[in-house]
Amino acid sequence: MNLALWIAAGLLAAVALAGGISKTFVPKEKLAAHSGGEWTGHASVVFVKTLGVLELLAAVGLILPAVLDIAPFMVPVTAVCWILLMVGAMITHARFGQPKLVMLNLVYLLLAAFIAWGRFVLEPFTG
Repeated sequence: MNLALWIAAGLLAAVALAGGISKTFVPKEKLAAHSGGEWTGHASVVFVKTLGVLELLAAVGLILPAVLDIAPFMVPVTAVCWILLMVGAMITHARFGQPKLVMLNLVYLLLAAFIAWGRFVLEPFTG
């Protein structure tokens, strides 16, 4: 189970890193021009960049606390925060009529729920 949780955290961290980099460093207009990114055209630059930074922090929070053994309890806490972020993403994509992206965000949400449940209940980090 520990290995499965590490793999899940690594996959979700990679997703968060990719999303965070794009939202933080790619111009909003370029994001809005791509399929799935239309919502950025209706959001402020500050909001998009803030989401990008939150995703970068999530990527870090899913891995580094456990690797460095500094506040490893932050791994499941970060997973819970990711769940909340995915609820917002699902609502946003539903409003824009993007059911495939809603389902993709649901997969990310379920992955985060697995990590949170696993690290809070099944295989918590002990120090």
